[in-house]
Amino acid sequence: MQDTIPHWLSKQADISPNCAAIQYANGYQITFQELKEQSQMYAKKLATWGVKEGSHVAVLSTNKQAMITAIHAISYLKAVVVLLNTRLTNEELTYQIKDADASFLIYADELKVKAVQIPCLNKAVFEEIDNYHEHADIVLTTEIQLNTPFSIMYTSGTTGSPKGVIHTYGNHWWSAIGSALNLGIHSDDKWLAALPIFHVSGLSILIRSVVYGMSVYLLEKFDKTSVQKAIMHEGVTIVSVVTVMLQQLLEELGTDRYPTSLRCVLLGGGPAPRPLLEQAKEMNVPVFQSFGMTETASQIVTLSAGDALQKVGSAGKPLFPAQLMIKDPDHSGVGEICVKGPMVTSGYYKKREATNKAIQGGWLATGDLGYLDDEGFLYVVERRHDLIISGGENIYPSEIESALAGHPAIKEVGVTGISDTKWGEVPIAFIVTKYRLTLQEIMSYLDEHVASYKQPKEVYEVDALPRNASNKLVRSHLKQIRGKEGCKQLR
Repeated sequence: MQDTIPHWLSKQADISPNCAAIQYANGYQITFQELKEQSQMYAKKLATWGVKEGSHVAVLSTNKQAMITAIHAISYLKAVVVLLNTRLTNEELTYQIKDADASFLIYADELKVKAVQIPCLNKAVFEEIDNYHEHADIVLTTEIQLNTPFSIMYTSGTTGSPKGVIHTYGNHWWSAIGSALNLGIHSDDKWLAALPIFHVSGLSILIRSVVYGMSVYLLEKFDKTSVQKAIMHEGVTIVSVVTVMLQQLLEELGTDRYPTSLRCVLLGGGPAPRPLLEQAKEMNVPVFQSFGMTETASQIVTLSAGDALQKVGSAGKPLFPAQLMIKDPDHSGVGEICVKGPMVTSGYYKKREATNKAIQGGWLATGDLGYLDDEGFLYVVERRHDLIISGGENIYPSEIESALAGHPAIKEVGVTGISDTKWGEVPIAFIVTKYRLTLQEIMSYLDEHVASYKQPKEVYEVDALPRNASNKLVRSHLKQIRGKEGCKQLR
């Protein structure tokens, strides 16, 4: 198999030089030709700074043009980009930079206070590099080796120290190809990117852009009004969201309807409450559920257009180059989801033991639980470490969350387990409400929807749930807000 291709940005600039690569809410846009020229110039300035083939360059930024230019520039030097989560503490960022052996850090000016406190041999804001009057007279790479590392992203670390997931160019390439074979490519496609680029879900949109020749409508962060406006008036055809984003968009939409130009709302980030999916279906919002993770370079299982309405709640089937199996299923068919394919990471940076534990025979053990129906469609049930075992019974927080989400007064909900001397563990719930509710009203509602042993033993009302930079619920943090100010237990 050929493992070398032309540099994807240079190739797309040659094919579609005047087509818009990135568009912004203020009307500004940059073509593929302009993006290539800016990225190549920035690469030569990075080289003047000392970046060379094999260097690990950390990037700390929100969704900005400078960030995109820097990522492509790093690839022109055959260096490796280490993408940092802007919401992490200085201690967490320091760990990741050291663990990734990053000797360079470039960052957005508004993050300077955070960046200057992070130990790194070479540090500079984007503009400082861009303002270099001189640049190295070097020959930039014209090809991409698919088996060469391109990016390192860190897992959330909910099950121990964060691990640096290595993505090769081939991982990103096959992720883009798999997505195209499933969702198709339309000549007028424009993918809205509001998810952070420092997460794989955001970066993958940018890779698809240069592989497909597709415009990306870039937002610095998710804002329901801005996203709604872009869908309604800017010709956006695809948007990537997580559950809370979809909830907010449906609320914003109200009795209105999206234009037919919107052909896909790609939903990721874990199991979604069924009432929310049913609501989207009733409102003719084309939600395609998906399943993926950092280790799979974004989605690896996605519901196709033809099955979206018939298989509400399913994440779909594996993308064309991928395989899927359920390991050690229980009596109900639920077991660990394992995946295999060319988009799956080769491993974790400097973590051979963790790599060998997670990947065996090419199969990645995802740590997620799910089952296949009679037609082979995947239904994701839970993260393994979120599973609650109470009195020997498996309780899935997402099932309780889905039930509670159906109550008209409950806006958001998160469920986790706590230790219990009698049962081992019991579930507790945290809710954000639209209007006041009593504990009795909640439990009466649950009596009709879930078995008594699954019902939360405590319910807390909070102003907001803990979420990460992609707005995904972080269940592991729920216990930390229990009993704190602003967390009121209903009695």
